Amino acid sequence: MSKTIIERVEDFGLSKKERPKAEFSEVGIVGCGTNGQKLAIMIASKGIEVIFIELSQKLIDEAYQEIAEELDAKILQWGITEGEKRAVISRIKGSLDYNDLKNCDMVIEAILSKSREKSRAIRKDVFNKIEEHVSPHTIIATNSTTVAITEISAGLKHRDRCVSMHISTTSPSANLVEVVKSLYTSEETCQNIRKFAILIDKHFIQVAESPGLITVRIFAPMINEACDVLLERVAKMPEIDLAVKKSLNLQLGPFEMADKIGIAKVIRWLDNLYEEFGDRQYKASPILKRLERANHLGRKTNQGFYKYDDHGQKLEPAINF
Repeated sequence: MSKTIIERVEDFGLSKKERPKAEFSEVGIVGCGTNGQKLAIMIASKGIEVIFIELSQKLIDEAYQEIAEELDAKILQWGITEGEKRAVISRIKGSLDYNDLKNCDMVIEAILSKSREKSRAIRKDVFNKIEEHVSPHTIIATNSTTVAITEISAGLKHRDRCVSMHISTTSPSANLVEVVKSLYTSEETCQNIRKFAILIDKHFIQVAESPGLITVRIFAPMINEACDVLLERVAKMPEIDLAVKKSLNLQLGPFEMADKIGIAKVIRWLDNLYEEFGDRQYKASPILKRLERANHLGRKTNQGFYKYDDHGQKLEPAINF
């Protein structure tokens, strides 16, 4: 009787060492707050490994928990399955060590800082730390819209691979990447970012270096103007939201949008734009400031312009005038 020979399929494939490395097979994120978490989910959902850096194990654990909760909310809305949730989470890893970014094809800085001056200093420090641990070809990007990439990348050795890359995380259907070249950014870097945008199913738009880029510079004053209309009692809040949605064919009105983005973030946008341009339209409305002082920051705290349940569903207006 002849002997049965069993051969493994793996033996006919390339060894791990010989397998070609896919472009953008691993992406790093520095800072895994609300924006960092949404970026991590968005990128990991496309089959890309994500490694994020935080300042403490406590913040890493909180990020994992909030990422799981965000994915659970998608399951409740029939957006993904339990299996897809497990697959996404398996691709996301947290670390305290910048050295874990060494194999990344791109690292995105997504830190949160309230002070603009402090923000620039922190981002410069983060860029320097990233450069110490990644290859000269790794793209280093910031997700900030109001900090100049030329300024924060100026001190790097390989500043030609640095860009500002704003990926909107407000809505899953917002499929846009705004990319800003610094004075030093190479055309090759921009072309690689274009490939990355295609990989994550986003439209690529290259814009000139200007605070707020396109979207923030238009949306932030629109929210401010809606607050002025409300203060003047031209209409009540739900009617203002409805008018903007129906007339401009938007999914959310300005107050709903502010709650989703986060009141504190909207104020930071406006403060940075006001400091840059000095235009009255960028001066944050007293209503926004009042909500921030009360810690009514939008969906994140279940109350902003509206009240929300634990799943982020809108309940009723929280401001009645």
